[in-house]
Amino acid sequence: MKKVELLAPAGSFEKAKIAFLYGADAVYCGTASLSLRSRAAIDDDDLIKTIEYAHKLGKKVYVAMNIYAFDTDYEEIKQMCKKLEEVKPDGIIAADPGVISTILKYAPSVPVNVSTQSNLVSLEACKFWYNQGCKRMIMAREMDKNQLKYIMENKPEGMEIEIFIHGAICFSYSGRCFLSDFLCGRSANYGSCAQSCRWSYNVYLEEKNNPGNLMPVEMDEHGTSILSSKDLCLIHELPEIIDMGVDSLKIEGRLKTEYYIASIVSIYRAAIDDYMKNPENYDAEKYMREIEKIKTRGLTTFYFNSRENKDIQEYEGKQYNANYEFGGKVIENKDEKTIIEIRNKLSVGDELEILVPRELEPVKFTIDKLWDIETDEEIDTVNPGKQGQQVKMILPIKAKENWIIRRKKWFYTTRK
Repeated sequence: MKKVELLAPAGSFEKAKIAFLYGADAVYCGTASLSLRSRAAIDDDDLIKTIEYAHKLGKKVYVAMNIYAFDTDYEEIKQMCKKLEEVKPDGIIAADPGVISTILKYAPSVPVNVSTQSNLVSLEACKFWYNQGCKRMIMAREMDKNQLKYIMENKPEGMEIEIFIHGAICFSYSGRCFLSDFLCGRSANYGSCAQSCRWSYNVYLEEKNNPGNLMPVEMDEHGTSILSSKDLCLIHELPEIIDMGVDSLKIEGRLKTEYYIASIVSIYRAAIDDYMKNPENYDAEKYMREIEKIKTRGLTTFYFNSRENKDIQEYEGKQYNANYEFGGKVIENKDEKTIIEIRNKLSVGDELEILVPRELEPVKFTIDKLWDIETDEEIDTVNPGKQGQQVKMILPIKAKENWIIRRKKWFYTTRK
């Protein structure tokens, strides 16, 4: 059985380290003005650090330059290509034919990965880009498994195939969307998507012969969520995908937190490893139980099993109904105590879980005592009043730097 790459998002150098710690084989990141997540950009220094750090671990980094560029962008693109030719990432993700040709000219030693923004849904399209000198094809999420299988069985030797297995789905065709630009002046195709398709809308009808008389279209008390796509989740389909020989399994989420990255990467790492070791006993439900602890917008297989699938929209507001939240991150151990950088309020009596790298099951414990980071006095509660707020506590195991801790909420409600 061929080894498959687990590819994780990295919106920062710190997130890249978390992704590698929890089992990612590779990460993808982008620069501020040349990728489709401008708010999850890595500056040049951190990009170099990420690449060097990954290569020391024997892991990979792919850099996104997947905007659709105007003529005024090309000088910056050329300079970035020259820089990437020097620092040697493992691939550059691009969609625009002009950008791709510029990469091939100015960064000839760096492989080109054709972005899902290129709407790759056919073998012929893949062969076209492969013949232009591109190595990897990132398939559009609109494909079903039969189309994917056909491509895997008939693609040229040496062509790599990457697919999304988890995360947000753009409402528009593979993200070629103008809704955000129209409503907010923030172009999705220029890296500043406001995710307008995930807002809750109230829709009104106006009769042609009765202008000004607006009749509400009401589905329920939450409004009409006609555009709210659920999150992609292919944990049940993982064995089928691995058996096809897909080269890389991609998790969406460069804007997600360290907690989200650690959780999802850890789950898929365990699922892949377990299936590779013992395919007959693969149990998707045990991984799904962990996925359901994490905030989602609801889960769907989208078109993978069938293009007739209609269960892709979230109408009930359940997507924020997770009963765990980011508690904090381990900084270091001092004697018997551990210093935690907190991300949400922590109190004595809270139930916490330590996410242990390469382990599916977290270590559960209850906070017995907390100590102030500066005075070392016992306290009952600590709030994340400032960035980097820390606290001391005693953990049931010796945790290492960057291990993630999550807190079980005492109560939670569906977002209205």
